[in-house]
Amino acid sequence: MEASKVKLLDRIRGRVVAPTGETRPPRARAGYLRDTKSRVISMRAAPLRDHRDDVRRAWRRAAGLAMELIQNSGRLRGAADQVIADTVGVELVLNPQPDLSGLGYRAEDAAALVRTIKRRWKRFAWSPRECDLRGKFTLPQMIDIALRWDMAYGEALGVMSYMSPAQRRQYGIVAGTKLCMVTPTKLVQDTSDIEGLFQGVIHDPNGRPVAYRIQEKESGITVKRDYRAYDRTGRQLVTHVFDPMDAGDVRGISRLASAFRQHIQHELLVDTTIQTAIMQTVFAAVLTSKTPSKEAFEAITAMSDDTPAGPGSDSPLSYADEYRDYFLGVLDRAAESEIAISDAPQVSHLAPDEKLELLSTQTPGPQFLPVSRELSRDMARAIGITFGGLTMNHENATYSSVRMENSSIWPVVTRRRERIAAPPCQALYENWLDEEVGEGRIQVRGGYEVFAANRDRLTWALWQGPAKPSADDFKSAKGSSERLFNGTTTLADECAELGKDPDEVFEQRQREHKRYIDAGLPSPFIRNPASAKDETSDDEQVKRRREDA
Repeated sequence: MEASKVKLLDRIRGRVVAPTGETRPPRARAGYLRDTKSRVISMRAAPLRDHRDDVRRAWRRAAGLAMELIQNSGRLRGAADQVIADTVGVELVLNPQPDLSGLGYRAEDAAALVRTIKRRWKRFAWSPRECDLRGKFTLPQMIDIALRWDMAYGEALGVMSYMSPAQRRQYGIVAGTKLCMVTPTKLVQDTSDIEGLFQGVIHDPNGRPVAYRIQEKESGITVKRDYRAYDRTGRQLVTHVFDPMDAGDVRGISRLASAFRQHIQHELLVDTTIQTAIMQTVFAAVLTSKTPSKEAFEAITAMSDDTPAGPGSDSPLSYADEYRDYFLGVLDRAAESEIAISDAPQVSHLAPDEKLELLSTQTPGPQFLPVSRELSRDMARAIGITFGGLTMNHENATYSSVRMENSSIWPVVTRRRERIAAPPCQALYENWLDEEVGEGRIQVRGGYEVFAANRDRLTWALWQGPAKPSADDFKSAKGSSERLFNGTTTLADECAELGKDPDEVFEQRQREHKRYIDAGLPSPFIRNPASAKDETSDDEQVKRRREDA
């Protein structure tokens, strides 16, 4: 029985026992998780759980730790500002794209409607009293807050509200549509399968969010109130944006969660290096002396060997007294000299057998910069910015390396713009335009009934952010000109690449061109005014255009 158990254990452990009793090496097998002799895979515990359960368990701890690190680190605060600058710049520019087909609009009428929407939206979005329920922030500022929340909490939350005409008269404002940004910590962590509630979000049987349970204070009492996600007509009332990892995710988690360890290790590395350098700097001067220490004086005092009295002396001669007199003389001589290491350094004559050495600091060591760079790269990747944007270190950077760095991070920036920054703007824009048309401030053919029946078509819009960073503006402009000349792009695409609205650029150029012509001045928008009178061949014209580009 015991022998069979041994054979069974050998088979489990991968050893094959021959009939003679000798052990053969295990047979090679292919498959996942094949470990090494050091067993590094088997020693790493990896329990498999639903991702949204992991988020629910770690959310509050991760959010608190992220806020603490951001509030006490200029490095992370600067990274948050860099995320905002890369994603939205000054603001996200509205570019309405209404589908007016079948509604009786001519091209001129459609352009006029778009101009009216842009003009009124600009005034609304940049007026805190008009767009913010609290009346404190402009829409660009609220989007900045949403991006900071996305970095710290992994999500952003906003609630739409509507002020009645009486309330608007009280505040002296025009628009009733308002956006109120709500800190994600106010979205409760409650979970109840009976209600369809998971981490503060109530779902219907199909898994769609129908309400959000938010914690508020009323007269000093904390209450929980449910806010519906949509009203009866389908207008969005709550905007909740986050970057999911799994199809079942309900809430987001801090983008710093995967980089907590690296940031704390970097702080410890820097703190330890600085403290070591300070200590080495303070104690860089070493005084070497053969003068005995306290123990040596005690040993001399304890000496009891006395010699006979010398000639003419009644008391015996003590070795302790002799040594004491000698060292007292040495110390008296040292007291007359002075060693001062301060803002006014001074070195006088030293005592006998004393030597002063000035040491140089040995910190940081050669391994400091490589380790610091590696930790910084890991953090920059988790946040979604470049290594140079996080550390402001651009040494050894070339045009090619900077271009590749910008090219690799730019899709991350545009994705963050579309997934995190644009949805709150779009939700507010749809509700605002609904009110503008409903109250007659913006005229639509057929009135509000036609607008309500085609709301999704008429409220569609694009949101443009800042231009893609360039390592060499001249080379970028030359590449843009070459693409336009070859017909592989359009002016709209090139304007979008620069973060500009193509319609606004066209209208501005048209106005300025007409102004120059009416004044009898050469227009700067005509590349070669003499080209119309120059009778050159087609090949020469192509060559000249290439040279101009």
